[in-house]
Amino acid sequence: MSLRNRIFLPVILSTMGVLVGCGGNGLSITRPTPPPTGGFSQSKLNGTYVFSASGTDINGFAYAMVGTFSANGSGGITSGVLDLNDAGFPLSNPVISPVANASITGGSYTLGVDGRGQIKLNNRTAFSSPIILDFVLQDSTHGLVTEFDGNASGSGSLDLQSSGSTPTGSYAFILSGAYSSGFLVTVGDFTLNGASMTGLQDLNSQGIPSAGETLTGAFALGPSSTPATQISSAPSGSSPNFTITYDVIAIDATHLKFIEMDANGTLAGDAFAQSSTMLPTGTLAFTLIGSTSTSVTGAGGFMVTDGNGNITNASTEDVNDTGNVSASFINFSGVYAAGGTGRYTLGGFVNFIGGTEYVAYPSNGGVLLLEMDDAGMMAGAAYPQTSGATLDASQGYALNQSGTNLGLATGQPVEIDDIAEFATASSGGTLTGIIDENFAPGSSPIYALALSGNYTTPDTTGRGQLGANAGNGNNTTLNGGFNLTYYAVDGTTFPFIETDNGQVTAGVFVKQNSSASSSAATRAHMYALPPMVRPRITRKQK
Repeated sequence: MSLRNRIFLPVILSTMGVLVGCGGNGLSITRPTPPPTGGFSQSKLNGTYVFSASGTDINGFAYAMVGTFSANGSGGITSGVLDLNDAGFPLSNPVISPVANASITGGSYTLGVDGRGQIKLNNRTAFSSPIILDFVLQDSTHGLVTEFDGNASGSGSLDLQSSGSTPTGSYAFILSGAYSSGFLVTVGDFTLNGASMTGLQDLNSQGIPSAGETLTGAFALGPSSTPATQISSAPSGSSPNFTITYDVIAIDATHLKFIEMDANGTLAGDAFAQSSTMLPTGTLAFTLIGSTSTSVTGAGGFMVTDGNGNITNASTEDVNDTGNVSASFINFSGVYAAGGTGRYTLGGFVNFIGGTEYVAYPSNGGVLLLEMDDAGMMAGAAYPQTSGATLDASQGYALNQSGTNLGLATGQPVEIDDIAEFATASSGGTLTGIIDENFAPGSSPIYALALSGNYTTPDTTGRGQLGANAGNGNNTTLNGGFNLTYYAVDGTTFPFIETDNGQVTAGVFVKQNSSASSSAATRAHMYALPPMVRPRITRKQK
């Protein structure tokens, strides 16, 4: 049975209005309220940046956007382009096509000393109203992003673009979004041969997997008003039966942003150079987020591989299953094996919660992971742990988290997206900072709430805890704060899952360096699959 006949998604949210404009409601930029310390200024945002965000629009439909903007270092946006796709477009009257290569005609930005800021992007689209992005910088080349207007809520990143980048060689990718009548996640790898590509692809739509399919296609670097990158896949030895058209924007030759630009779906994500096709040996910090037919789940921990096909019982996992959090970490074990060039299969798990089979694609951006059984759809990434993986006192950190608020405040599950900056105390153990929050459906951006809390430094495995209250009195985030379990990777990058009973989220926080001009130690924003309970799907059955 082909994938086009297998995609499904139960309608969970109530019927809502059709999207009438995704991309801003004319909000003015809120001036930041910085903490007492920090070394950022407007000059730290200077050059051409690639940005992305994906999540949920005001009406509950999945959406994605990818684009570029040029910042002048003094608060102005001079130009840019925008790709935008939304699962609600087919219901509009008249029907709206995916927006490809729309002009960003200008705009403005603010940037506080703590690295937090907002960007207003004026654009020439059918919606015309500005898009507002909320962000926090790690340094002048990399930041974490949420959409922060009243029409959508989503998370992503911004990265300084290298000029003249020419993609070449092999890449591993991970893409997710609405597709046809369901929600789809796909991972794979491809090798570029001029304007063509060949490789492997795995797909999972609501727990219905398609494993190890042959990938072929055409590659054309964008942004373009007529996107021409196409990925086709089919079971090995069969004719291609599943083709998606993308626009592709290069951050540099090792990191590409993909966004679907046909009428069938809203897939978006990243491709990273695959300079090694070997699964790393040793300790890998991982986070996963996704769903089963009845729950939303986040999982994280450390996977220990021995180089001989074993995931050893030194591996540990934390789980948040729809607010039911494991009391302590769980030891697990398993096996892995090569399943094609640059592709591995993981299985034979003992005590692992969150699926029985996975595929893994090593890349320069981490090991990309996707569940490939019929029990659910978990996806994420794992990162080889290095020495010096600790959380420093008297240091600033940029944070983004995305996932599902379980509805204690809103009465229904909603997507939640947070941007925050916090500073650790010089004596260790406590933190202070500021958080911004958006959610959808029913977006209502909340800006500059105080964060205060405590953290533990990583234990001998690299695991730590971080908890904070957000706001005061009735002026709080939906969850009133968060409790996180984080996993130290390299002293700079700390992926995490939320471990309280109000939300199921995943994300990353990264050490800030306002004086750095490059992000050699920066890893990509941790991939977080939007939970399956929230988006409405309206694409036609294929």
